Amino acid sequence: MNSYRQKVEEALEFLEKRLPFRPSVTIMLGTGLGGLSEAMEVELSLPYRAIPNFPVSTAPEHAGNLLVGRIGGTRCALFQGRFHYYEGYSTRKLTLPVRVMSLAGSRVLVTCNASGGLNLNFESGDLMLIKDHINLIPDNPLRGENIEEWGPRFPDLSDAYSQALRKLARGVGGSFGILLREGVFVCVPGPSLETPAETRYLRLIGADAVAMSLVPEVIVARHAGMEVLGISVIANVNNPDDFRPILIEDVVAQAEKSEKNLERLLEGLLMEYPDEEE
Repeated sequence: MNSYRQKVEEALEFLEKRLPFRPSVTIMLGTGLGGLSEAMEVELSLPYRAIPNFPVSTAPEHAGNLLVGRIGGTRCALFQGRFHYYEGYSTRKLTLPVRVMSLAGSRVLVTCNASGGLNLNFESGDLMLIKDHINLIPDNPLRGENIEEWGPRFPDLSDAYSQALRKLARGVGGSFGILLREGVFVCVPGPSLETPAETRYLRLIGADAVAMSLVPEVIVARHAGMEVLGISVIANVNNPDDFRPILIEDVVAQAEKSEKNLERLLEGLLMEYPDEEE
């Protein structure tokens, strides 16, 4: 744990010397969802490789850059791509950037991904606000010694996804005519995609969408006292009784098609977010 704490503090020290301000919102983008950077007034751009102790994203369509700037007047840190358990990282390692940003002053985590739809009422291209999650990764980023200054030993996840931020997102989505679904997200280890039997099981345990990311970051963010908004782009919907092959190329393509709606939603939300300079 001392080694991990040192790595976090080294990354934090490196960034604090370069940050133009303390970002109040951290945005983590996933597969095929990197275009939000076009809406940002970028003041700092760093590849992950340049930041001490940061993991490096190897997933397709993940640019691997940290951008800091303003979107709609809100001070933001934007991660173009995230890290996954299936890449070989522990959940503690892959969530190190979120831990660093929480210590750098971020109060909110907005985390987005492309996922497979399990709810048969959903359609490809839908945006789903995450209201709860199920974690099936056999690891937890808080396992091991707890650092009390960072958060409590047993953080409460009864309201992991901010109701206030979901309400704000629904209002912004409605003003743009963007349909927002709401549901439970399940995180699986990957990298193999789900079998028909696994798909049926995930539906039975109450999940509406599935992917291989997002939940470890949320656990760390809530441990650190951050508010969380989670949004999944429904890239495909698979009925276990009429199963079709899942191709990662199709997931990326559908995520890219839905990206404009996600960008409009996030831009509108950040324009409404009460960001007060410290």
